[in-house]
Amino acid sequence: MPNYNPLSNSGRNKATAKPKNAKNVLKNLARYIMRYKGKFILAVFLSLSSSLFSLIGPLLSGKCIDAISLEEGVNFHDVYLYVILLIFFYAVSAILSYILSLVMQNIAQNIGDALRNDIFKHLKKLPVSFYDSHQSGDIISIISYDVNTVATSLSTDLVSIASAAVNVIGSFIMMLIIMPILTLVFVITIPISFVITKRMSKKSKKLFHMRSVAYGSYSGYSEERISGIRSIKAYGREEEILNQFDEYNDLATNKAYDAEYYSSKTGPFVNFINNISLAFIAVFGALLYLYKWMSIGQIGSFVQYSRKFSGPINETLNLFAEIQSALAAGERIFALLDEKVENFNQEPLYHLESVEGDVSFNHVQFSYNKERKILKDLSFHAKKGTMTAIVGPTGAGKTTIINLLMKFYIPQDGTVLLDNVDINHLPSDELRRYYSMVLQDSFLFEGTIKENIAYGNEGASDEEIINAAKLAHADSFIQKMKDGYNEVISEEGGSLSKGQKQLITIARAFLSKSHMLILDEATSSVDTRTERRIQDAMQNLMQGKTCFVIAHRLSTIRNADLILVVLNGDIVEQGNHESLMKKKGVYYTLHQSQYE
Repeated sequence: MPNYNPLSNSGRNKATAKPKNAKNVLKNLARYIMRYKGKFILAVFLSLSSSLFSLIGPLLSGKCIDAISLEEGVNFHDVYLYVILLIFFYAVSAILSYILSLVMQNIAQNIGDALRNDIFKHLKKLPVSFYDSHQSGDIISIISYDVNTVATSLSTDLVSIASAAVNVIGSFIMMLIIMPILTLVFVITIPISFVITKRMSKKSKKLFHMRSVAYGSYSGYSEERISGIRSIKAYGREEEILNQFDEYNDLATNKAYDAEYYSSKTGPFVNFINNISLAFIAVFGALLYLYKWMSIGQIGSFVQYSRKFSGPINETLNLFAEIQSALAAGERIFALLDEKVENFNQEPLYHLESVEGDVSFNHVQFSYNKERKILKDLSFHAKKGTMTAIVGPTGAGKTTIINLLMKFYIPQDGTVLLDNVDINHLPSDELRRYYSMVLQDSFLFEGTIKENIAYGNEGASDEEIINAAKLAHADSFIQKMKDGYNEVISEEGGSLSKGQKQLITIARAFLSKSHMLILDEATSSVDTRTERRIQDAMQNLMQGKTCFVIAHRLSTIRNADLILVVLNGDIVEQGNHESLMKKKGVYYTLHQSQYE
C-alpha cells in the first residue's frame, strides 16, 4: 500500500494552492441568485423596509428624552406617543426581518439545490481522465460540504450584510442631520478599521482555501479506505491506516484552526476601534451640550445612531470568517464547474445508419503523460462478427486499447476506425451505445435485480430479462431469493457473492442490444464449472457481434479469431491460438507458464 502524504496528494489538492479571484466567485454566485430574482427583489425590499423602520427608533427615543425636562416637567402626552411609535416601528421591523430570513433561506436552499444539480450534470460530461486524476471523496466533499457552506452563508451572511449596508448609510445620514461636526470622529476610526480588515482578509482567504483543500483530501482518503476495508483487514494494516488517517485528520484540524484563529482577530481589533470612537462621541457630545449646541435627546439619538453605524460594520467583520470560508468553498465549486467537459468530437459529426462492427487501429500512438508512451505504433484489424482477444503482461496497454475503443481517451497520433469511419467523427454517446461491457470488477446499482439486468435496455420485458439471466446461468440463484427478480440490492451487492454479481452483469450484457462486446476477464470471479457453462452461452451471445476480450486465463480465448499479444505498447504477435502456439514465441511462453 502506498505511503500517503496529505500535503502532496495531487497538484490540485496541495494545501498551498493559491486562491482564485473572489470577484469571479461572486460573479458566478450572482448568476445563480438572478435565477430567483423575483424572490431576491422581495428580499431587498424587506431588508430596506426592516432597516428603515428600525432607523426611526433612535430619533423617537431622543425626542422622548427631550420630552422630559427638569425645568418644564414631563410632557406625558409626547412621551406616550413616542413610546407607542417606538414599539410599533420596532415590531414592524422585527416582523419584516423574520419574513426576510425565511425568504433568504428559501433562496439559499434553491441555490444549493441548483449548484448540486449543475455539479452532478457537469460531472456526467467530464472525461474519464478527470476521474482518473481526482479522488471521488474530494468530489463528494465539494458537492456536500462546500455547497452547504455557500448555501448557509447566503441564507445568513447575505442578509446580515444587506441589513448592515442600509443601517450604516441610514445612520450616517441621520448623524449628519443631528450634528455634522461629531461625524468627524469616524473620519479617523473608519479608515483604521478598513486598513486592519484589508490586511487580515488577504491572509484569512488563503487560510480558508487551505482548509477546504485539506477537508477534500481528508474526505477522499476516508472514502477510499472505507471502500477497501476488507483488504485492509485481510492484510492486517489497520494500525498503519489509523496512523495515516491521523495525519489527514490533524492536517484538516490544524488548517481549520489556523483559519478560524487568524480570522477571529479581526472582530476584536475593529471592536476596540469602535469603542474608542464611542468614547470620543460621548466626550465631544458632552462639550456640545454644555455650549447648548445639542440637547440630551440629540446626544442620546446620536450615540444610538453611532452604534447602528459602527455596530453593523463590526458585525460584518465578525462574520468575516464565515464569508471567507464561503468564498473558499465557492472557489472549489466553480473550479469544478470550470473543468473542461468531454469534447472529443470533430466537425462535421457523422451518424452511422447501421453498424457492421468492423474495427481498425491504424498506427495508433497514445500516452497518459509525456513521461511514458503506452501505445507506440499499434495497428490491427478486427473484422465484423469476430472475436479479438488481447493478452499480455500487466501494464502492456490492454486496458488502454479498450479506453480508445470507447473514446474515453483519444490517441495522440493515428486513427481508430469503426466501419471505415474515424470514431472522432462520431458522437461519443452514440459510439458507446454500440458497445456493451462486462468488466472484471462488476458494478451493481442500488435497486432490484431486475432493474440491474435491464440497465442497458430499460424497455425490456420480464420475459427477456429472465431469458437473459438463464443464458448467463444467473436465473437459478435469483429464483432462490426471497423476492426473486424484485430483490433489492445495494451497490455493493448485499449478500451476493462476487461470482453472482458478475453473472448479473453478464446477464445485463446479454440483454443489451449493442453491436459489439467488450469483456475484461468476464469470468474471472466464477468457478471452473460455471465458467464453462458461461463460455457456451457466450458463443450464442457473440453470434454476429464483434467482440473484444481482455484475457488473463488463456483457456478462455482458444476459439478467438484473432489474438493480439501486446508487450510494451506494441503488438508483438497476432493470429489464432494454433498459429501462435506453432511460432513458440511470447504467446507460447505465456501459455506454457500458465499450464506447466
